Amino acid sequence: MPPGLARAVHDYNEATVRKDIGKLSQLVTDNYMLVNSDASVQDKPSYLADFRVPGFTLDPYQIEDPFYRVHGDTALTGWRFHLTWTQDGKRQARFLRIVHSWVKENGRWRINYTQLTRVPA
Repeated sequence: MPPGLARAVHDYNEATVRKDIGKLSQLVTDNYMLVNSDASVQDKPSYLADFRVPGFTLDPYQIEDPFYRVHGDTALTGWRFHLTWTQDGKRQARFLRIVHSWVKENGRWRINYTQLTRVPA
């Protein structure tokens, strides 16, 4: 994986767990789209708003079976992971596969699309 892309993937994962909205805002494009595992769709403002919800915390996660494909100034990255979090005082958990579409803009990698799919138990 190119060093700049590897750094961006690392920064995304850290910012996600830390709920670093400023960093996440820099890492996703203005026309960002997230397709959640329940098929709901979010844009950038909606995605970032989730991190502001009181009582919402994400647990650190381990990446399994990572992959990447780079094609010039675009790339795909993905992995499987067990996502656990607390919301409204309730623990939640999902085993997911995530795929990010990245674009290189002005020398830096940014996510323009994310797809989450539930992995069957």
